[in-house]
Amino acid sequence: MSDEEWAFHERFILAIRAPNGRKPTNHRLVLDGIFWIASTGSPWRDLPDEFGRWSSVYRQFRRWTLAGLWEGMLEALNASGLAPRTRSR
Repeated sequence: MSDEEWAFHERFILAIRAPNGRKPTNHRLVLDGIFWIASTGSPWRDLPDEFGRWSSVYRQFRRWTLAGLWEGMLEALNASGLAPRTRSR
């Protein structure tokens, strides 16, 4: 993920991050792992080790899903005009 792409995504992640006293996760690496899963269609257990433990990445994905992170990101991405528009048939 480029620095520009990370700058777009980071604000959403930081906005929902709950302080719980734990050491912060490398959210950029976790997000890269989630995008790897999404782009390959592979099962979570096949996530390469470079992204961390698959169970940890999945757990964070699940937390973000329950917090509504993806909807907020997609709405902002659509509003920004950065994503190409597709024609409906």
